Formats: sequence, structure tokens, C-alpha cells
Amino acid sequence: MEDLIQTNYALDTFYFLVMGVLVMFMACGFSMLEAGMVRAKNTAEILTKNVSLYSIACIMYLLFGYYIMYENVDAGSILPSFGTLIGAENTVADTLASGGDTYYSKRSDYFFQVVFVATAMSIVSGAVAERMKLWAFLIFAVVLTGLIYPVQGMWTWGGGWLSEAGYSDFAGSGIVHMCGAAAALAGVILLGPRAGKYGPGGRINAIPGCNMPLATLGMFVLWFGWFGFNGGSELKLSNIDEANAVAQVFVNTNIAACGGLVAALILAHIWFGKADLTMALNGALAGLVSITADPLNGTAFWSMIIGAVGGLVVVPSIVLLDKLRIDDPVGAISVHGVAGIWGILAVVFNNPDATIAGQLTGIVGIFAWVFLASLAVWAILKFTMGIRLSEEDEEVGADISETGIEAYPEFAQG
Repeated sequence: MEDLIQTNYALDTFYFLVMGVLVMFMACGFSMLEAGMVRAKNTAEILTKNVSLYSIACIMYLLFGYYIMYENVDAGSILPSFGTLIGAENTVADTLASGGDTYYSKRSDYFFQVVFVATAMSIVSGAVAERMKLWAFLIFAVVLTGLIYPVQGMWTWGGGWLSEAGYSDFAGSGIVHMCGAAAALAGVILLGPRAGKYGPGGRINAIPGCNMPLATLGMFVLWFGWFGFNGGSELKLSNIDEANAVAQVFVNTNIAACGGLVAALILAHIWFGKADLTMALNGALAGLVSITADPLNGTAFWSMIIGAVGGLVVVPSIVLLDKLRIDDPVGAISVHGVAGIWGILAVVFNNPDATIAGQLTGIVGIFAWVFLASLAVWAILKFTMGIRLSEEDEEVGADISETGIEAYPEFAQG
């Protein structure tokens, strides 16, 4: 029995770590997607944001975030405990004494969780692209990854009050994706739109991205990494039931993305008369976000429907935000926020333990905390160091003004 426990512990820890590596690869996906969706003159700067935010997230979650979210949490609590680092690793004696209830290394848990934190922050970078100061963004990343995200994570996955209220979110449609969208929305409201995006009389001027092949590659990398995002959230692989559950999660995750892409592509063609690639890319991502709240309990067919609805809601959401003059260059608020809310609500169709009251409580609780806390931080930054590039810097491009490096120096900037 002891040998079996040790073998299963090693297997589940290894599985957890590998799934974390897949999610870490999503940082590459966000980087490529955003680099393709912005103009050439802002590419090096958006890449700098993405590589930097990942590093900041890992540091802040090590120093503060993991402890706030998981260590010494009282059931049903609102205020977190504060401390540092991850806590003591599981010993052989304690692991064996648990009879198999302790089945993975605490360090593997930290690694898996920290890449989720970085994902939430990556959502913000695309929404505020092309006009935000680099260092203001990175300071915000410190606060989001070290405090704002971990507090609502403690409320949910950490066993706090939203968990006690019955909120269910398997892999984070709300905890990760809506969280990132809420923080992004607060920043975009205070930041304002890009110069030239909107004209008089409600005119909306398209500002195309510079590299659609790169954006498409980024979407596929995110799709690939999502198998770790959702599959790893099963937490375990070492018996027949868990292995079957992981397989179901993979299948449901994949088919939801397919449903989202096809639905968004068809709707875009009907609405705009063209098969819009950017809507198709965002449709796939919306499908993935939608299924993330519960990729386990439904059938593959129902998962495809959930993903398809995500693809159908993301297209009008992008259009509506533009009409409201909320400028989101990559559609991140719609993909991760609107589709995230749909995914949270869709849990009640598959999970008999989930209630609409519990899901709505989670939506309101997470969104209110993240949006208001982020709005306060963005406002402090705006009135101290400033968050927006000057008109001259925005015109020449953030590559030159913020990094001094052009991503495409041999081409004319546009």
C-alpha cells in the first residue's frame, strides 16, 4: 500500500507539473496573438509587457499570492491571512499517513497555480495595448498578481466565502478569465481609446493588426495550452476514474473551441458579409473560456453547444463595446469577460450541485472586487505617474518611445 501511495504521488505530481508547463506555454500564445493584433510600431513593446508580466507574476505569487490564496484559510472567510512563500513541503511520513489524500507536491501546486495568475494578467495587456505606458502596466501587474487575484482566489478555490456560497468554477472561467477582463475593463475606461479609433457621429475606424499569421499562431498555441489549463485542473491521473475524467476534459475542451470558432465565423459572415478571421480566432478562444468553468460533467455534444454560444456572444460583444467607445484592440474583454460569464452560468446545465444563485453570487463577487480594486490602482497610477503615452509617443509608436527597439526595423511603420 505504501509503495502504491508513493507511486501515485510521483505520477500525479509529474502530471501536475507537465500540465503547468502547457499552461506556461500559453504565455507564448498571448504574446503571439497580441503581437499580431497590434500595429507593427507597437509590437516590441507588447512583447516586453508579456515577458515581464509573466516574471512579475511568478515572483509576486511566490512572495505573497500563494500564501494569501491557500495557506491558513478559514472556511467561509472574507479577509485573507498574510505571509510569505509556499509553506512546508509534504513529507513522506505525512503523505503516507494521509492514506492517499495528499497526492501531489505542494511545489507542483504552486507552479500550476502561478501560471494561471500570469494568464489573468496577460488578458489585461491586450486590452490596453498601443497607448499605455510600459512601467505603469508593470506596476499594476505587481498589485494584480500579488493581491487582487489571490484574494478572490482565496474566496473560491481557497475555500472562502464564495466557495461556501456554492460557487462552482472548475478551471477558472470567472476566477481567471473574468478576473482578467474586469481588471482590463477598469484600465481601458480610465485610459481611453487609441488616437483615431473613433470619429464624430459615432464613426468607428478600423485599426488592423500587422500580422494575422502570427495572431493565428497565437490562437493555436493558446488552444494547445488550454489542455493543460483544463486537464490539469482535474489535479489527478493515477487511477481509472481520474484518467477517464482527464480524457473527457480534453475532448470537451477541444470540441468547445471548435464550436466557438465555427459559430463566430458563420455569424460574422452573415453579419458583415465576410469570413472575418479575427472573429473566428476570438470565437475559438471564447469557446475555450466558456467551457473552462465545467469541462468535465457535460457530454462532448453539449460542450460543443456551450462553446458555440460563447462564439455567438463574443461577436456582438466586440461590436457593442466599439459602439460604446470602449477600445479593446484584441477583443480580450469580450472573449474573457462576456464568454466567461456565459461559461459560469452554463455550469448549472451540467452540474447538479451548482445553482444559479451560487453562480450569480460568484460573478458579482469576483467582478465587483477585481473591477473596483483595479479601478482604484489604475486611478492612483493615472494621477501620479500617468498611464497613457503622450500623443507624440503614441504616434511614433510604443516600440520607439518605450523600448527603443523596433520589432520590424526593415519595414515602414504603420
